[in-house]
This record gives sequence, structure tokens and C-alpha cells, in this order.
Amino acid sequence: MSDRKIPAGEKLQKVLARAGLGSRRQIEHWIEEGRVTVDGAAATLGARVSPGQNIRVDGRNVPTHAFRPKPRILIYHKPEGEVCTRSDPQGRPTVFEKLPALRGARWIVVGRLDYNTSGLLLFTTDGELANRLMHPSHEIEREYAVRVLGKVNDDMLVRLKQGVMLEDGPGHFDSVAEAGGAGANRWYHVVLKEGRNREVRRLWEAVGVKVSRLIRVRFGPVQLPPHFHAGRTVEMEAKAVDVLYDFVGLKAPPPAQPSNKEPRRARVKAGRRRGPANPRTDSRPHRQPRTRRR
Repeated sequence: MSDRKIPAGEKLQKVLARAGLGSRRQIEHWIEEGRVTVDGAAATLGARVSPGQNIRVDGRNVPTHAFRPKPRILIYHKPEGEVCTRSDPQGRPTVFEKLPALRGARWIVVGRLDYNTSGLLLFTTDGELANRLMHPSHEIEREYAVRVLGKVNDDMLVRLKQGVMLEDGPGHFDSVAEAGGAGANRWYHVVLKEGRNREVRRLWEAVGVKVSRLIRVRFGPVQLPPHFHAGRTVEMEAKAVDVLYDFVGLKAPPPAQPSNKEPRRARVKAGRRRGPANPRTDSRPHRQPRTRRR
């Protein structure tokens, strides 16, 4: 058995990836280019760092949240009429406006949805997880519910699955399934493994059909919760977080340690009672008032 000791701290590129600055491969290039410093000295590949050290990328401090082992993941039901950028020159509302405020961290959006597309969006504070989910090499499935206007025949469905030529290269759906509808409006569920700009709409337009409504209902193993209204957010549960990390080949972060301190609000309520006790409803034993001895 080897007596070799593992250096303390975490690998530098892992810490920077968690901060959302880029993928590990990108960060390794930055280190080689001398763009990263640790305590004022140029960083080296394989270096390990601890929270007390000063890390800078291109002269800018890396926030301390990069060392925190417990990231957060949100499920957001994006409504139509929002953009997926932090700000918009045209003054349109953005998906970031309704997210919970963070201290010492930032929300990273996983993928994008068009202005007129609604449905599932994921947000996380873990940059490495976000990069894994969005990288084309992982070929993560995206499932959409699509309402189309126009007549669809079997030949069109075959073409959509075999592939059609778009402006930026060939594209196709991995699966197309009918999902009901009446008259000229029909619903379909489609699955694809890439997220090119407006790809779902452009694929249908390539076979002569117009998309009148588009909703993303699944991203990888994460489903849009049922009866989850547009504009709402919900924190992903611990079991679902473990599944998501395992899905992209990452180790899930350890659970947060419970605090032994009682919340302040609970202490105030426990030690304070408004109004006189009601002898009919108060379950506490009734005590006679003390009399002063003479």
C-alpha cells in the first residue's frame, strides 16, 4: 500500500469550472496561457487550491462560492415572451428576473429557449454541471410538445426522422409521435439531441408545416412537472439531483450538514404568546397564582 499523500484542496480547473467560468478543457488552456494566478503567482496544471487562497482569472477575483460543495438546481417553466439573456437591449423581460436572489453565486441557464417558446429550463450554480449538460458530445435528449398548423402525412414524418437539409446543415428528429388534436391543429411529441437555434421550428417548416406552439417538456432525465404553471420555479429534490449528476458522469455533491441551531423565528414563536390564555382551548395545566407570604 502506497504512503503517498494526496495534496490538500481541489484541482484548480475543477474549482473554476464550478464557478461557471468555462469547461475544464478551456480552463486548462487558460492556465497554459498564463491567464490564471494563485496568490499572485502563475498557476500550473494540476495545482490544487483551498478557499483561503486568492485566485484570479485575467486579473479578476474568483468568488469564494466556487469552493462550496453544495450547488443549487432550479426547474423553471419559461413562459412565452421572455428571453434567455441576463439583459435585453429591447427591454424585453428575461428569464433571470423571476429567479431567487443569490449571495456569492450566480445562476447559469442550461440551454436556451426562443422568445416564443415555453417550457422547461434548468438553472444551476454549478458551472461544470451546466457545461456537461450543454456540451454536444453528450447528446442529451430534448423533448418538445409541438402544435402544428397544416396537414401532416406519413411521408413528412419519415423525412423528419431520416433528415432534412437546413441552412446550417442536416437535421432530424430522433422520434416523432402523434399526441392528439383536432382539425388543422395537431399535437406531436418530438425528440432531438441537439439545440441549434430554432431547430424544431425549422425542421417542420422544411416539410411545409408551420409550428403554432412549442413547449419543451423534458431535458435529459428531467421532466417538466405536471400542472406546473408558466413563470414558476421549484428547487430540484436531492434524489433528482443525484440522478442528474450521475446522468452526465459527475459525482453528486454531499448533502448539506444539518444545523443544530434552532431558527430564530421558531424561538420567538415558542417563547411568546399573544393575549390571555383561553381555559377552554389551552392544553397547558392551569396554575393558581402565587400569593406572597406575610
